Amino acid sequence: MTRDNPIRIAILGAGIIAQSIHIPSLLRAGFILDTVCDLSPSRANDVAARYGVRGTTSPNEVFSDPQIDAVLIATPGSHTELTIAALMAGKHVLAEKPLALNLAEVDRIEQAQRDSGTVLQIGYMKMYDPLTQRAANAIAELTDIRLVRVTVSHPADAPQIQHLRMKPPVNDADRVEIDRANTYEIEQTNLALPGATPEFGAYFRNIIHGSVIHETSLLRGLGLQLPTEWTADVFPQLHGNEPSSLLAIGTSNDVRFIISWNWLPEYPEYNEEVKVLGSNGRVEYHLAKPYVLEERSRLIVQRHDGQERQDTTYTEINETGFLRQLVAFADSVNNGTPVRANLDGVRDDITTLTAIARAAM
Repeated sequence: MTRDNPIRIAILGAGIIAQSIHIPSLLRAGFILDTVCDLSPSRANDVAARYGVRGTTSPNEVFSDPQIDAVLIATPGSHTELTIAALMAGKHVLAEKPLALNLAEVDRIEQAQRDSGTVLQIGYMKMYDPLTQRAANAIAELTDIRLVRVTVSHPADAPQIQHLRMKPPVNDADRVEIDRANTYEIEQTNLALPGATPEFGAYFRNIIHGSVIHETSLLRGLGLQLPTEWTADVFPQLHGNEPSSLLAIGTSNDVRFIISWNWLPEYPEYNEEVKVLGSNGRVEYHLAKPYVLEERSRLIVQRHDGQERQDTTYTEINETGFLRQLVAFADSVNNGTPVRANLDGVRDDITTLTAIARAAM
């Protein structure tokens, strides 16, 4: 925790994940919440008032404040521009996914970080889940791995956030700034996927980089080497506001990888699981659901020894990946500990996600 040397932090973006998880976790980890920034003045002021801190709609007000040590960026979409601005202002940055949509953006961010000398960590919280390292160790003990399968059941927002009893959002954000950000993202999408239709470009941003990125970063965190070539399909055909499901298949070192992302709008809760099959056993990793502060993951390790089979179930009762990523961030800021969720991982994810997207176009 950071209580001996507390970090004064501002949060940019006060949406669902910020209100339900990030702010409570920041306070639990010993950070000092200084400012809540959101393009919606009513949301910024409402959330700030709950915690007795400043509310603002201006990121520049945050960046120019010498009392603020760090920022947590949880705005929608790509975080490249805000991350660069924060780094150049001398702030340490914990940025949610997606950090960027293409490698050229990562190059710009890397230069800004090098120039500033500050800490940049990406919000790959599932890498910091207490059970992820245990799962990675169990996978490393498997022999003759043949299949890695990730299955996601993704409902609409309503079933996931009903328990939060949040106020309905007020449509008072700066429309000009929203349009500017949307235009920028479309431009970066076109650089990543030349020839993509507007509909597929939106799918690339909102689903592949907005959700499937969890799976690629998690697989890396489990110590698995991701394929470089994929086949992929989106179904049913892209249309309207309902996202399509995605099936992506690749092979790395004779191991078949399957990522199955499924849009199930009326499904009661988000579900995400990883299964790894080897000759001497299997590993099943069931990830904690989002938007539930005390939710925990569950790991099942099955080992075979001749005709004997042993199943062991693990849970973690004290901490979440969200909390542990904040503790790691504070350790990097205060003690210079190397960042695990870094730009190398971002490059790997962008390369993989772009390959999947191109295969699905």
